[in-house]
Amino acid sequence: MTEAVLKLADLVAGHPVTTVYVMSDEERHEIEHCLHHYDDNRAASIDALKIVQKKHGWVPDAAIAKIGELIGIPAADVEGVATFYNLIFRRPVGRNVIKICDSISCYLTGYDEVRNAISAHLRINLGQTTADNRYTLLPICCLGACDHGPVAMINDDTHRDLSVENIPALLEQYK
Repeated sequence: MTEAVLKLADLVAGHPVTTVYVMSDEERHEIEHCLHHYDDNRAASIDALKIVQKKHGWVPDAAIAKIGELIGIPAADVEGVATFYNLIFRRPVGRNVIKICDSISCYLTGYDEVRNAISAHLRINLGQTTADNRYTLLPICCLGACDHGPVAMINDDTHRDLSVENIPALLEQYK
């Protein structure tokens, strides 16, 4: 089995820029399997992006053309899907991605204070990753728990009724 080959040509904000991407046999097989579930190959683009992201933690620019080639659609269409969905990461993220809800419900129940507490604790702002690559902090428009705001999601775990006081203990759960 061939493994993903990443050629690092440059660094942008401390993250490698991928100029060459070779899809692994495992990724290729998973994506090809997804194609059988859809009448139109375009519908498999989200699954394909998620498969690449699962393996690498994000979707490198160079992977977009490979995905398009494999599923038989233009790379521009894959790019459109990748940039539309906010849970497809187009640059490297930390091991733990914190998505904090900034909807009106969370805003009214303490979003600013909780976001500020997380930012202060991690010493990063929205859209940034900690120097040790442990956390990335991102805004998200809604997590569907409006009656329990403020709300954040860390990886796949939803945390409701957040308060400034419980932020340090919450973050420490994620190594």
